[in-house]
Amino acid sequence: MIELERDGGVFTLHMREGENRFNPDFLTALNRHLDEIESVDGAAALVTIGEGKFYSNGLDLEWMEAQEPERTASFLADVHALFARVLAFPAITVAAVSGHAFAGGAMLALAHDFRVMRADRGYFCLPEIDLGLPLTPGMTALIQAKLPRKTWHEAVLTGRRYGGSDAEGAGIVHDAVTEAEVLPRALEIARPLAGKHRPTLAALKRGLYPRELEILTA
Repeated sequence: MIELERDGGVFTLHMREGENRFNPDFLTALNRHLDEIESVDGAAALVTIGEGKFYSNGLDLEWMEAQEPERTASFLADVHALFARVLAFPAITVAAVSGHAFAGGAMLALAHDFRVMRADRGYFCLPEIDLGLPLTPGMTALIQAKLPRKTWHEAVLTGRRYGGSDAEGAGIVHDAVTEAEVLPRALEIARPLAGKHRPTLAALKRGLYPRELEILTA
């Protein structure tokens, strides 16, 4: 279940589907809530958070393996569209990474404007090298846009698992805090930025990431 909670201008999207793996139902629910936020007039900011051990483990590979190639290709286009939507979302976005963020889940977190991660447990990881799954051009563009060169080189080619403190030091997340502080810190970042002019914010994001958005939506 994915639930949306509102406190003034700050919307918190709780992902409560276990490992929060991406499949059509998950994407449909996520996009429906993003539609709801976009339809609101006035101040808005978005915080996303998982539950328990997971922020998100990315693509639902079991579901994908059961599909025809054409369906898989269409679904990957939908995943890319989600990354692009979050990257250019017309409100400040903060990923509250309170558990594992692997593969596509890590990329979803990267698409946000800010990231807060639990310091003592959970990993940020791009494991495609160990899964034998090459990144798509859109995924590569997103990773390169959001991580320092040294970090994306290491993260992609080694599949390193970064704990919260290591992720902060590598420039992956902006803050690494205790489990109890993850959501409060994310809200602390989001709240004073909720009043930013949303059309201007969207235009600025499109200006910051034109290449990445073009590749993700091609």
